[in-house]
Parts: sequence; structure tokens; C-alpha cells
Amino acid sequence: MINPTDFGIHGLSDEAVKQSRKKHGKNSLSYKKDNSFLDALKSIAQEPMVILLIVASSIYFITGNNGDGIFMASAIILVASISLYQDSKSRMALEKLKNLTQPNSQVIRNGVVMEIPSEELVVGDSLMVEEGNTVPADGTIVHSNDFSVNESILTGESLSVFKDATKLDNNILGGTTVASGLAIATVTEIGNETRLGKIGKSLEGIQDEKTPLERQISSFVKNMSIWGGIIFLLVWGINYFQSKEVLDSLLKALTLAMSILPEEIPVAFTTFMALGAYRLMKMGIVVKHMKTVESLGSATVICADKTGTITQNRMELAKLYSLETGETVAAEGPLNSSLEHLLTMAMWASEPIPFDPMEKSLHEAYGNMVSVDLRPLYKMVHEYPLGGKPPMMTHLSENSVGERIIASKGAPEAIMAVSQLTDAQKNKIKDILTNLGREGYRMLGVGQANFKGYDYPKRQQDFEFSFLGIVAFYDPPKENISQVLKDFDLAGIKVKLVTGDNPTTSMAICKQINFPGYEKNMTGDELMQLNDEELQQKVMATQVFTRMYPEAKLRIVNAIKANNEVVAMTGDGVNDGPALKASHIGIAMGKKGTEIAKQAASLILVDDDLSKMVDAIAMGRKIYGNLKKAIQYIISIHIPIILTVFIPLALGWAYPSIFSPSHVILLELIMGPTCSIIYENEPMEKNTMIKKPRPFTTTFFKFRELFTSILQGLAITVGSLSVYQYAVFLDHNEAITRTMVFMVLISANIFLTLVNRSFYYSIWTTLKYKNNLVPIIIGITLVLAVLLLFVPPFTQFFQFETLNGNQLGISVLAGMLSVLWYEFVKGIKRAGKK
Repeated sequence: MINPTDFGIHGLSDEAVKQSRKKHGKNSLSYKKDNSFLDALKSIAQEPMVILLIVASSIYFITGNNGDGIFMASAIILVASISLYQDSKSRMALEKLKNLTQPNSQVIRNGVVMEIPSEELVVGDSLMVEEGNTVPADGTIVHSNDFSVNESILTGESLSVFKDATKLDNNILGGTTVASGLAIATVTEIGNETRLGKIGKSLEGIQDEKTPLERQISSFVKNMSIWGGIIFLLVWGINYFQSKEVLDSLLKALTLAMSILPEEIPVAFTTFMALGAYRLMKMGIVVKHMKTVESLGSATVICADKTGTITQNRMELAKLYSLETGETVAAEGPLNSSLEHLLTMAMWASEPIPFDPMEKSLHEAYGNMVSVDLRPLYKMVHEYPLGGKPPMMTHLSENSVGERIIASKGAPEAIMAVSQLTDAQKNKIKDILTNLGREGYRMLGVGQANFKGYDYPKRQQDFEFSFLGIVAFYDPPKENISQVLKDFDLAGIKVKLVTGDNPTTSMAICKQINFPGYEKNMTGDELMQLNDEELQQKVMATQVFTRMYPEAKLRIVNAIKANNEVVAMTGDGVNDGPALKASHIGIAMGKKGTEIAKQAASLILVDDDLSKMVDAIAMGRKIYGNLKKAIQYIISIHIPIILTVFIPLALGWAYPSIFSPSHVILLELIMGPTCSIIYENEPMEKNTMIKKPRPFTTTFFKFRELFTSILQGLAITVGSLSVYQYAVFLDHNEAITRTMVFMVLISANIFLTLVNRSFYYSIWTTLKYKNNLVPIIIGITLVLAVLLLFVPPFTQFFQFETLNGNQLGISVLAGMLSVLWYEFVKGIKRAGKK
């Protein structure tokens, strides 16, 4: 393999790197400095619940009720601490994800090519960039092969610009993308000093767009806050009109307002999405945006690239066919002169510093099987980049005495088209291509030309080539791919193969892995002849798409989307960028994927393993399902709190102010951990991956689901108010009545937590679910209930009274029955499925 040192490039020494970093700093853009802690505090201070707590605490202190004032102040600190902890946990998870998605760069240091984080680049580094990379810093080209770069991010010009060391514009600029070839450049500017860095201030104002679910949750919380405000003013007005006491009326109104605000919902959403992304990261799936977690469970179609996704992307040189001798042999030494010449020309048609897997394989085979290595003696003097339909490329190399090699390789049809061949030779080559294709080989034709002088033709196709033969590569399927396809099928997800390979080779691989429906295939040219309406119908019936190019891949994705499907697209190359970007879920390969593919994608499979996508979809479904459970729990438990506070007050019952702000905030503190800790940690239900994907709509809840939550909330309300009236009927005092009603809500909360762990399986099944946090949180709740009932300082402070066995039993039974009725509903559901 050619080493960059053969071109006289040794790079910086370790000491030179240290000195440069000391002088110029890190290669990172830094503008506005965020103070996350202060920002989080500011955000908490603006929360409606915190504002209500501050007002309530102030009123208690003003009226001389210092005990309640101190409790409310403590509640503010506790609420703020929980919010800060959740915010910190979410931020840390996202920070780790951000660090993982930072690109790496290849540099030459101490004469060795190494990969480092792009942030560690220094001025003076010898930077290697190749097709698909994002250029990480500004530099000057010192060596290049067929190198072109897209500078649209800086210039707005969409066409790629060819550059090399001899041209007037021999600079590469940070932020641009390499469209073709390879270049080695000396880094001249890093970080804020790059061209992109100097204009990057404008990037600060860009904000992420909210997802449909985020918008719906924000709207729900906002509407509840508005209603809370209206009812707050109404209750304050009614109470003031009756009592003429401003502060007492305000406290009663604040109690109701606190019970209405569902402040746990946005916290639960952020926590679930951030921690979900973090859990995926630990599984080897890097999610670049939290919103991807939301859409993962909806995927209905996966468009899988063949190379690197279905296959291992090893591209090992496997066979050689020589037209001269007519023999096809395994690519193992020793070779006869004809086959050695074929391999030599295939190598000379490759880049001097190879980066494509097939070219790397050719260089390696040449080094192992050819007796005399001529690479150090020849230098490339002219090149024709990969182009044409089908594509080919040509390189001209020369030694010090003027001896010249003109070698070309590309699609066999392309080399055949520019070679002088008899009909018999053409038929023989076609037979070889068919036979090798049926065995799953990927093939390149190899040609050689002679040309004197330096007035080279404008087009490589204008040379007179001799067709030398075919080099065939084998890219074996991944061992687990058949099982992965079965898993997708079980989950109701259709898989379509989208590849640039020829139909015969693609069919052979599909047959090996039992790819469903592989007989139904279409080429890129056939696809482009269809109009949008025809393609929309055809795309759903076709399973394999071959000879695809960027425009065709993009049309496939858009056509599937037009059928209201949720599309995931895998890819690793530059050509996959547009389709990855257009799909709902773009999936790039972490090892073999180009930087362009990674930038365009919304998640990255670190180990290039498609089976991880099954895990990702399972995790997406689990997170979405658990988030729904959490929000349904919040809605269900908020309703009885609201109505238990409001109804006695509005209807003038015996004890109208049954709960004070202290009681409501105590209930909120008990409920908060349940929704954001227990449900986030819930395991996936066993039927999750055999359900059809959920529709990707802007509606989070179906009416039936929302109705279930409301019904559960009303049932708990009936339980709590029945016990209220029962206590009054028995002439219990206000303290006993309050304690009994509070215990109804506490026990209902515990049973609701257990019942709502599944809306299908019974409580006996869900009790076996592995979630260590369930006994811990329920245990804490029970300890708190015991403290409130039997420890005098707590009992007196909250104006409770110790209950006897009968009173406590009635309260717990009412709380239990007001929730457990839903087990019968679940039983009916399961019976209906049989």
C-alpha cells in the first residue's frame, strides 16, 4: 500500500503539535457562552407552579403562618432541585451524544496516518480529506487525486469545484464537503479563524423546530395554564365576595390553580426523550436529535443500501478474468503474465492513495501477487475522474524516462463501449458477467490505451482502449442479516433494497439471504421513466431497486412518503446524502459511512449493524409507549385532585377548604417521581414488536385513550368524594375527613401506578416486569403515609389526625376499588383478542 511519506509528506512531530496548539488553540467554533445552570434556574423561576408556590409562601408569612410558609419555601427548593436534577440529567445525556457525533479527521503525524477528533487539529497539520468528508479546517493542498469540493455552504454555488496543488485556488475551506477524490492539505486556519468561523456568528440565532408531539404537549400545558388562570380568578372572586378576606380567598384560589397545572408533562417529555437517546447511545445507536426518538416507533418502511448494510463492505478481490486467455481464476498468487498484467492495470487505474474499498483491495492484491512493485517509480501526470453512464475512470502515469501507463476501469459495459471488440468477444464477456453476477460478485472492467504527446483528449472515452478483462470482488452478506429481515417483518415493517449494483449481483445476494419479494425489481433508468403517480403505485409493489443513483434514490423516498408511510433510509456514501435527508429517519453507518452521510442522517449505527435498527425501533416504541403511560397517569391523577379541591368549595360542602396549598404540593411531590422515574424505567411490553407501527400523526392521544384517562380520574374522584361524604355522615371532624380523603388519593395513586403499567396485560403480569424503581418509589410513598398518620409533628403540621383501623381500611379500599375496576376492562380486551 502506498504511504503518504512516499510523496514526501511526514506531517508534524508531537512537539510541533503541542507548540501549535499552545499558539493557536483548539479547532472549535466558540461564540456565545451558555451558562446552563443559570439558564435552568431562570427557566424554573418562570414556571407557573413555582410562581404560585412563591405567592402562597409569601401569603403564609404575611399572615403569620410561618410553619406553612417554611414548608412552601422548602417545597420551592425541592421542586427546583428535582427540576435541576432532571435538567442536568437530560443535558448530560445530550452532551455525551453531542461528543459522540463530533467528526474525526485523518492527519499525517510523525510519518503515520492517524485518526483524531477534528477539535484536535492544529495549524500546520497535514490533513487528509476524501470523498464524503466535511473539511474540518482551512488549508492549502499539497497533493490530490481527482479532488473536487462542494463549497455551497460558503458561496451558494451548488456545482463542485476541482482543485489541486498546481491551481491558483489551491485552498480547502472548513465546512465544505468533498465531492470526489482525495487531498492532503496543510492546515492554515482553525476554529474561529476559518472562513466559516468568521461568518459563523449568524448560526447562533438558529433554533430547532419543535416536533408535532412537542407542539401538542406545549399547547396542552398552555391551555391548562390558561384554564387554571381563569378558574383561579373566578374562585378568588367568589371567595372574596363571600368572606371579604383578600389573602384567605387568594390562598383558596391558589390551591385550585396548583391542582390544575400539569407541570410534570413537559418535564416527563424532555426526560423520556433525552434519556431514551442516551440509552440508545449505550446500545451503539447515536441519535443526533431528540426528536428522532419520537419518530422511531412509527417506521413502516426501511430502504436498505446493499453495500455495508446488507453486506459486510469488505470488497475483497475474489476473481480475475483475462480476455486474452479466456480463463477465470481465483485472485490468489502466483498469476500468469496475462492475469498479472490485468491486475497491474486495474491497480494503475486506481487512486495512488486509495480510499475506496475496491481500490484498497486492488492495491493490496498488487503488492502481494505482483513480483516487481513499480509504484515508487511512476507518478500520475493526468487523470479523468469517474464519470459517464455507466461510469469509468482513467489515470495516466509516467516514470522518469517518459514511459507511460494509461489504465482505465469502471462498469464493464463502459469499458466495452470504448474498446475494439468482436461480437464473439462481446458475447463471451457478457456470459462471464452473467455467471459471476449470479454468484454475487461485483465486477469492474479493465482497459489499457496508448497515447503519445501531451495534447490529451478532452474525454476519456476518446482514447482507443484494449479490453483486458474483469476484476471481480465479493462482498459477503452479514451473518445476522436473515434474522434481521425476519424481525422487521414480524414488527410489520417492510424492507426495500436500494443499491447502485447491477441486477444480477443484487439478485444473487438477495437469494442468499432470503430477501422477501426479491423477484420484483426495477432499475434506476426504468424508475426515472415513470411519472410521480405511476411511481407512487409501483414503489410499494417493488422490493429491490438496482443501478440506483442519487436522483433515483430521492424519488423512491419521496414516492414512499407520498403513500403516507414513515420511511427510514440507510446509507453510507456521498450519493446517499439527499435520500437520507429526505427520509423521516436517515440512518448512517458509523464505521464505513462518509461525513456527508452522517451529517444528513438523523441517527448513526456505530458498528454498521442493521440489527441495531431493530433495537432502535423497539426502543422508540417502548419510549413512546411509556411516555403515553406517564401522561395518561398525570391526567388521571390530576382530575381527582382538581375536583376534590373544587367541588366542596364550589358547592359549599361542610368542609369547603378540605385541602390547602400545602396538601396539594405534597400530592404533587408524591406524583412527580412516579411519572418521570417509574414509567421512564419501565421495560418493553412483550407484544410491542409484534404490533403494527403506530401512525405518524400530529395526534398524541386517540380519543379512546384520553377518554380512558378521564374516566379513571373521575372514578378516583368518586372514590375520594364518597369517603368525604361518608366521613361527614358519621360526624367526623374536618381533620379526620381530610386525612381519610388524602389517604384515598395516596392509595389510588399507588394502585394507578401499578394498573397503568399496561393497558392490556393484567396487574399480575406487570408485577413480574423488571423495574427496581417501582418498589422503591411505592415504598417511599408508604413511609410518607405512615409519617403523616402516626408521627405527631407531621400529623399536626398538615392538620391531619391519626385514623383508626376502620377509617384507614375504608380509605384504602375506596382508593383501591376506584382504580382496580380497569382490570376488568383489560380482561375484556384480552378476551376479544383470542
